[in-house]
Amino acid sequence: MNFYEKAGNAMKSLFSLGGYLAKSKVEQTLLDLINYRVSQINGCAYCLDMHAQDLLVAGESGQRLFVLDAWRETPFYTDRERAALAWAEALTKLTNGRVPDDVYDEVRNHFSEEELVDLTMGVVAINCYNRINIAFGVQAGTYKPGMHTALLQ
Repeated sequence: MNFYEKAGNAMKSLFSLGGYLAKSKVEQTLLDLINYRVSQINGCAYCLDMHAQDLLVAGESGQRLFVLDAWRETPFYTDRERAALAWAEALTKLTNGRVPDDVYDEVRNHFSEEELVDLTMGVVAINCYNRINIAFGVQAGTYKPGMHTALLQ
């Protein structure tokens, strides 16, 4: 089943969230980096392909993408990026029904309350897309940078 073709009305709210995030004070490249990391955790090939392309077009280095799964062990990410990555991982892999206090404290050191709301909504959105794409077997390899931009209007 082509989920996106059949679920147009159902997807409008999720596309609206994407439009909101496109205007966020959180840098788009950071949101794309989060999208890539969460997609690694969830194993969503379509989203990995999509966000890798978007990041490369935006000037991201291959080196940072290649080692993102081991971001804690590399010197390639800023403290702000590290806080965002830890937040995204904690929200994606909720354990014991909560986000650890140290992760929350660190993200609050680098993000305003408004930015933290936007970062959180970004993590929620990519987890939703990952689950849809995995559930309905959306195939990687068809994405071209910018092809979904019109959906976010």
